[in-house]
Formats: sequence, C-alpha cells, structure tokens
Amino acid sequence: MANDHYFSASPESAARPRQITVPLAGRTFTLATAAGVFSPDGLDRGTRVLLGSVPPPAADGALLDVGCGWGPIALTMALESPDAQVWGVDVNERVLGLARANAATVGASNVSIALPDDVPADLRFRTIWSNPPIRVGKDELHDILLTWLPRLEVGGDAWLVVSKDLGGDSLQRWLRDALGDAFDVTRATTDKGFRVLRVHRTAA
Repeated sequence: MANDHYFSASPESAARPRQITVPLAGRTFTLATAAGVFSPDGLDRGTRVLLGSVPPPAADGALLDVGCGWGPIALTMALESPDAQVWGVDVNERVLGLARANAATVGASNVSIALPDDVPADLRFRTIWSNPPIRVGKDELHDILLTWLPRLEVGGDAWLVVSKDLGGDSLQRWLRDALGDAFDVTRATTDKGFRVLRVHRTAA
C-alpha cells in the first residue's frame, strides 16, 4: 500500500517472510525478515557503516538501539556485551516479532525488544546505537531523539548514523543546540556518504 511504511505501527502489506544471511559481531547468522520492514534483504549501508565504525558498547549496564527493525544493531550489542541489558525499541509490530525471533536464533538472552512505552521510564543508558528513522519527518525524528538521548548516563555515548544527503550535517547542528551544554556532539566519521555522530553526555 502507498502509505505502508517501515515506520507504520501495523503494516498492512503481506508479510512475505524470508531468510537472509548476515554477519553480526564477527559471526554469520541466518535470520528472519519480511516485507513492510526496513531493509528486509540484508544490512543497509548506514547500518554497515555504523557497525563498522563504533567502538565496542559498554560491557554492562543498559544499552539501547532506537528503531531496532529486525534487530541487527541490538543483536550486535547483545552479542558483544553479554553482561549488559540491551533494549531494542521500535513502533512496527512486525519488526518486533522478527527481532524477538532473531534474538532467539542468535542466542541473545540479554536483549529485550519492546515498544518505546514499555521501556522502564527510570532506566538510563550507558550506550545508545541507532540508525534513526530519518524518513518519519524532521519533527517526529527530533521528538524521538529528544526522548532517548537525554536518558544517557553521565559519561555515556550515543552513536547515530545519518546520510549526508538526508541531513546529517544539519542534524548535528540541531543536536548541539537542542541538547545543550551537558552534551558534546561531534562527527566521529564519514563513510560512503554517511555521517556517524557521537553524542557524549558530560554532565547531569
């Protein structure tokens, strides 16, 4: 359907489930995807850039993937930090089911896949990784980022991958203004037309 996007809460298109083979955390897995989700045929370029450029996530504490899709970022965090509590959040009911199934496939028992409202409100995160849903529109994207980035622990880092052509540079400037002096926003790297932005919380 014309209005059936990967950020729809309940995709109306036929699921057409499929299996794909992807590398995560130095291993190769066969995972489940479907139509009506973001990048159903494999790792998209932005996610590959993010996973190839970020430092290891915090070894313990709470970690977060915003807009988890079928799970590649959240599962990588869970596999690399088995003692951490990893959360993957999304609004698309179809991808929530896929991500939970994929977590079971890779043996990541330390990951919770949830709707945003189901994450405990008092939880603070040591690491956030995200390929954020740019195409939801600027206002909604800003709302999403201002929901989660202020929940970083002091000393924690968020790493966001954004296409230069879809506003990566302007988003960096906006984040600096919107988050204020308690956060340091820098461009960590540029690769294949994508910016990887680091948001470091320096103060409460």
